[in-house]
Amino acid sequence: MHIPALLQFLKELNENNSRPWFLHNKPHYDILREEFIELVGEVGAKVAKFDHELGPFEPKKAVFRIYRDVRFAKDKSPYKNHIGAVLGARTTDKTRPVYYFHVDHKGNLLTACGIYMAEAVALKKIRDYIVAEPQKFFKLLKNKPINDTFGGLIEQDRMTRPPKGYAADLPHIKYIRNRHFLCETSTNLNKRVPKDLAGEIAKSFEAAKPLMVWLRDAVK
Repeated sequence: MHIPALLQFLKELNENNSRPWFLHNKPHYDILREEFIELVGEVGAKVAKFDHELGPFEPKKAVFRIYRDVRFAKDKSPYKNHIGAVLGARTTDKTRPVYYFHVDHKGNLLTACGIYMAEAVALKKIRDYIVAEPQKFFKLLKNKPINDTFGGLIEQDRMTRPPKGYAADLPHIKYIRNRHFLCETSTNLNKRVPKDLAGEIAKSFEAAKPLMVWLRDAVK
């Protein structure tokens, strides 16, 4: 797809986040969205080659809506300043790991893999799996592709104390305090747009496959 055009549109949308501006520019957005859907399809086809549990998905349905849910938000801007998609189970209870990527108004391409804000039942299963199989988790933490590509699991929103029912001296207690089991990385597309963008995204997803497999085992 034409990345410079997408970045310019998102930049202008961020500066003019209003319904009149968006309606005036919607024909341009519709073209860019169709191009993004094609990119998602290309990424999905590449991911399906190395992750056979990805399952069937429709690129159009994988792309998130541009409209923000402002019902309970302080920021009432009607539109997102990024466009993104998720590959994998799109469940509201967040019990399964997914591949996700988006491009934002600053030109950042973010790729992320795993479970963000895991639902309570899934979170307990993950924590119990760490306790039951500490060596498997240790092996995951030492995985070279994950560490080289993402720098390990994110620490965002980590609890300050162990969750109820988990002793403070358990192996990997630091990670048992996690609320998210996710790895992510960001690339500035203003500096460089890969010739094979879909391939670059899929390559980072492939690096995270051990995390995806581990999480699927944990929450099954």
